[in-house]
Amino acid sequence: MTKGAAQRLDPIGLGIMWDRLISMTDEIVSTLVRTSFSTIVRESYDLTVILMDADGHLIAQGSYSAPPFIGTAPLTMRHAMQAFPPETLKPGDVIATNDPWIGTGHLFDINVMRPVFRGARLVGYTMSITHLPDIGGTGFGTTASEIYQEGLRLPLCKLVREGEVDQALLDLIRANVRVPEQVIGDIMANVTCNEVGGRQLLEFMDEYGVEDLGPLSAAIRAQSERITRDKIRAMRDGVYRNRIEIEGIDEPIALACRVEVAGDGIHIDLEGTGAAVRRGINVPYCYTNAMALYSIKCLTAPSVPNNEGSTKPVRLSAPPGCILNAQPPSPTGGRHIIGHFVSPLIFGALAEAVPNEVQADCGMMDLLTVQGTHRDGRGVATIYFAAGGFGAVAGHDGANTTPGPSNMAVVPVEIWEYVTGTTIEKKVLLPDSGGPGASRGGLGQEVVIRNDSGQPMTVFSMANRTEFPPLGLLGGRPGAMREHRINGAVVHPKGHYSLQPGDAIALRQAGGGGFGEPRERPRASLLEDVRNGFVTIEGARRDYGVEIDGDDLFAGT
Repeated sequence: MTKGAAQRLDPIGLGIMWDRLISMTDEIVSTLVRTSFSTIVRESYDLTVILMDADGHLIAQGSYSAPPFIGTAPLTMRHAMQAFPPETLKPGDVIATNDPWIGTGHLFDINVMRPVFRGARLVGYTMSITHLPDIGGTGFGTTASEIYQEGLRLPLCKLVREGEVDQALLDLIRANVRVPEQVIGDIMANVTCNEVGGRQLLEFMDEYGVEDLGPLSAAIRAQSERITRDKIRAMRDGVYRNRIEIEGIDEPIALACRVEVAGDGIHIDLEGTGAAVRRGINVPYCYTNAMALYSIKCLTAPSVPNNEGSTKPVRLSAPPGCILNAQPPSPTGGRHIIGHFVSPLIFGALAEAVPNEVQADCGMMDLLTVQGTHRDGRGVATIYFAAGGFGAVAGHDGANTTPGPSNMAVVPVEIWEYVTGTTIEKKVLLPDSGGPGASRGGLGQEVVIRNDSGQPMTVFSMANRTEFPPLGLLGGRPGAMREHRINGAVVHPKGHYSLQPGDAIALRQAGGGGFGEPRERPRASLLEDVRNGFVTIEGARRDYGVEIDGDDLFAGT
């Protein structure tokens, strides 16, 4: 494109440049993964990378990114710009924080931001977010009673000043974490990927003759906002409510919402939600807001690449002090355990407004923190990500063992065993765990991990769906519930335990909820389920009212 083409912003040129920005973020993701030290980033992709314009507006996000961070990143950037106004920044500066109320809702994610200069002029920002393998304190779990027990809290600070790394800050972090090589390695991987992103952004501007990213950013965001508003306008105006109960620590917690659809905008009010508690399952507003924005995007414009424009038509309010708007010094380590319920809460409210767009409840993600010492003497502090079944939607079964609403990948068995010194004894699908329905919920799984490190290991369970199953929608039935067992005995799903050498913990995952009446499921689909081992013959009779025998199973084979 010739110089100045970006300013004309014709549809074809806009599409080309937009795709180019997304491809750049994907390359930054690759850089981050290749240079990281922990399996949390390298294998599980618990990360996000972002490009922003000079005013801090999010333009593009990596295709493989954690959904909540699309909502938290712009707020983090605004806090950073207040603490370090653009006119005070220099080339080579890098800003960082892990403050839960400024960043992503808990201490375990590091947010790294780098201003990009073209000559003496600041033209944009790159940003990356990754979950660190450790940040000190009690460890990544739910057992803390206040934020101070959960680890090292970094206010917005300059990690790098004009290209010079703050070694004192790195030494402070190194002295407070269990696996300093991994933690510092991952932090510096964030610095590296932002450096690469800045270079690529400048190359992009030179190639297309873009002097100012502002007009391009505005055009991209306006396009996304228009599509989102058109989809909201197609919904039926009205006020929709939902209230659910979920397991807390010792007693259930109520989550409530009032969703108002009016014209081309949506307002979500969480009045009626239960109060914060003195355990690490509280959710700061930033994370709740992000999950609400993600939920509406799923119902409106899921195929539109992520940028800040899609979030403009959505407004959220939550009473201060409720568990979805927890205030300092509330502990927030396991905030995802509660925060992930924002999506099914909103989907349930809008099932009447857009019944063919909402999803039945997911079995969700199950995190197990493992801390200890490898048989070769190395420190171990990492996370095992297990997944329940995906919730069904109209006309589509839920995928088996697929997390939702977040999307971390599972560490391959061979790598997990090598890194931790544990052994995966078993990893199998659980028949009949998917919620029955015209569309069936995805299956959960059972994963059994045995401590073969030769030394005691501490594990933190962070499980939900253990008392209230993933609900079905519009006649669909619930999926199976989750359960944790140590040596065969059921344990509290949000506790921490010492695994002695030879002890094994079994993670039985929840199934996704079904969608539509089970008796409306096509017989051919049910037969295929039984052939594949997803549904048992007994389950077909009990849940679907269908008798199946051997002749049925082998007919036509």
